[in-house]
Amino acid sequence: MTTPLDVQTECRAHFPALKDGYIFADNAGGSQCLKDVADRIYDYLLNSNVQLGADYSVSVVSTKRATVDPQKAAAVLFNAASPEEISFGSSSTMLVENLARAMEPQINEGDEFIVSFADHEANVGPWVRLASRTKATLVPWQARPVSPNDNPYHVELSPDDLKDLITSKTRIVTFTACSNILGAWTRPKEIAALVREVAREKGTKKVEMCVDCVAYAPHRRIDVRDWDVEYAFFSYYKVYGPHVSVLYSRKSSLDNSLTSLSHYFLKDYLKLQPGGPGYEVPYGTTGVLPYLLSLSGNGGVGDRPESELLNEAFRRIAAHEEILMKPIIGFLLSGEAKKAGVRIVGPESADNEVRAPTISFVVVGQDGKTKRLQSKDVVAAFDSQGGIGIRYGHFYSHRLLSRPDFGADPNDGVIRVSLVHYNTVEEVQKIVDILKHVLVSLN
Repeated sequence: MTTPLDVQTECRAHFPALKDGYIFADNAGGSQCLKDVADRIYDYLLNSNVQLGADYSVSVVSTKRATVDPQKAAAVLFNAASPEEISFGSSSTMLVENLARAMEPQINEGDEFIVSFADHEANVGPWVRLASRTKATLVPWQARPVSPNDNPYHVELSPDDLKDLITSKTRIVTFTACSNILGAWTRPKEIAALVREVAREKGTKKVEMCVDCVAYAPHRRIDVRDWDVEYAFFSYYKVYGPHVSVLYSRKSSLDNSLTSLSHYFLKDYLKLQPGGPGYEVPYGTTGVLPYLLSLSGNGGVGDRPESELLNEAFRRIAAHEEILMKPIIGFLLSGEAKKAGVRIVGPESADNEVRAPTISFVVVGQDGKTKRLQSKDVVAAFDSQGGIGIRYGHFYSHRLLSRPDFGADPNDGVIRVSLVHYNTVEEVQKIVDILKHVLVSLN
C-alpha cells in the first residue's frame, strides 16, 4: 500500500515561496524552486566559480559540480545508460533545435517526419523547419475527437491513427508523453513498440523517436530504456529546479545519427552543447534528485536502489495528485458547470492512470462549441479575487488550439489550472469555490 504524502512536512517545507499562502496553480508553466537548488547555485558562485578543466583544486571541484554531477543526476531521472547521453541547454526549444540541426546531414529528400500536432511547439517547429530545409515530408499526427457530439474539445492522440501514418520512408516520429493542454498520458512505451513493429513490417530502414517529457516529468518517472526511444527531454524549471533544460540522446544515436555542433576537437558527448550550458545553473539541478528520492518515504534513502526509490516517490505523487484532481474535475463535469457551458479540453477523468493534474477548459454557448466567455475574461475575473495564479492562452501548443473543429482563437486559448504534488486539497477547494463564483458573475 502506498503511504500518503505528508504534503506540509515532506513537500511544502522545502519551497520557501509557498510559505506566504499564495496558491500557485500555473505549475505547468513553471514550478516553484527548491531551497536546496537555490542554495547550490549560491554556493557554486561564491565558493567554486572558476573556469573548468584545470588541474588546480578549486577547478577540479568546479568541473565536477558543473559537468559530472549534473549529468549523473539527470541520467538517473531519465534512467539513461550513461551520463554521456545527457546534454544541457538553456531551454527545451533550443535543445530540440540543436538536435534537428545535428541530424540534418543524415536526412534525405523524401524522408518522412511524423510529428504530433498536440505538442508544445518545442517538439514541432524544429522538425517542421528541418523538413523544409531538407525537402523531407512532414506528416502531422493530429489528435482525434473522442466524443465530438458531447464535447468536441475532448481529443486524444490515437495509436491507431499513428499506425496508418507509418511508411517505409518514415525517418522520425515525435510526440509528447503528456500534453501541456490536454493533460493526457500518451504511454510512450506502447507508442514506441508500435512504431518499431509497423516500421519493420513496412521495411523502414531507420526510424528514431523524440519524446517531449516537459509536462510529464513533474508527475511521473521517465524511463527511456524501458520506453525504447532515442531522444527525450524535459525542463528542470518545471521540475522544481532552475531555468535550464536537459536532453537524453541514446549513445548509438549520438555516435551514428548526429554531427557535432561544438568545436571539432571536443568530445562526442558535447555534440549538442555548443558553447556549454553554464556552470552554476546545471549544478543547481543536482538538488532536484535528492528531493525526489526523499519522497519515497520510509524515513530516508538508505541502501535501496535509486530506481526503486524514484518509483515509490512517483507512486506517492500520483496518489496525491488524484486526490487533488477529484474536486476540480468533479465540479467541471457537474450539471452546474455544464449548464454554464464548461467543457474540459482533454480527458473527462480524474483517474491518475489517464491524466496529469494539468486541467484545461473553455466556456461555450448553446451550440456546445463556440465560446460564450473568452478565456481571458474568466482568468481576469479569477485574478480579481487575489491570492491565486492560474492562466489562459495557447501555452505554445498553438497548432493544437488552431484546429478548425475547435472554432476558437488560439491566442485566447484555454483556461488552465495546473497542479503538482505540493498543492493541497484546501487550495483546490478554494479554486473551485472561486470558479463557481466567477461563472455565476459572468453568466
